[in-house]
Amino acid sequence: MWPFSRKGPSGFSPSSTAEEVTQGTDGTSLTAIVTGASSGIGTETARVLALRGVHVVMGVRNVAAGKDVKEAIVKEIPTAKVDAMELDLSSMESVRKFASAFSSSGRPLNLLINNAGIMTSPFMLSKDNIELQFATNHIGHFLLTHLLLDTMKKTARASKKEGRIINVSSEAHRYTYKEGIRFDKINDQSGYSSFAAYGQSKLANVLHANELARRLKEDGVDITANSLHPGTIATNLFRHINLGPVAGLVNIFGKIALKNVQQGAATTCYVALHHK
Repeated sequence: MWPFSRKGPSGFSPSSTAEEVTQGTDGTSLTAIVTGASSGIGTETARVLALRGVHVVMGVRNVAAGKDVKEAIVKEIPTAKVDAMELDLSSMESVRKFASAFSSSGRPLNLLINNAGIMTSPFMLSKDNIELQFATNHIGHFLLTHLLLDTMKKTARASKKEGRIINVSSEAHRYTYKEGIRFDKINDQSGYSSFAAYGQSKLANVLHANELARRLKEDGVDITANSLHPGTIATNLFRHINLGPVAGLVNIFGKIALKNVQQGAATTCYVALHHK
């Protein structure tokens, strides 16, 4: 249970859940893509959006897990409109294939929720030979957004509804390498820090959203772009962190002090569905 419940200007607090912050919203005319929807806050984001009537397309690396999530959502919400499509954000080929398949389907796109991510993994390279955290957390989402932006623009014009692009970043964007994003040393294994590399990728999420928002506004396009920190949440993102003998204590503390998944998805769902 999240112990800090002081309400902010929105009327909600860190203990508010995704269902609570979207109560009374109607998403029946909207279509959303949620990446990384087969686990964690991605699953809860997809579920709550579907609960509010949004047609949710889940971009998932593990298709079998995605189908299980889809079946669970439809079992709970028989009227839910949910699809699962394969998407590996660490592979530009996979991103291009997903974007092409979605565009060819003729579906509109109102909401793009760039949620998928990995955290503090050991040094590895993606299929495209890019440091894995930067490739997955930033490059894949950057490319996906670029490839789907025309569809979002067409949808915004046709529906006269504001489109929304949401990058799920992290407070860790403040704790990257001392020089910020090491563009000339992305693949430098000798100076690699798993946490700084994670922060670097999350800083890229923030800068991407900021610059995209500026350009969209400058062009008079009715689409917003935002990045957000969902809070510190007890999910499998922490699987690469070796806590050694204190793991048990951290697990107990986490249940008390960390957000649960229902709370962790709240900010994303609020930004996606709430009125201006």
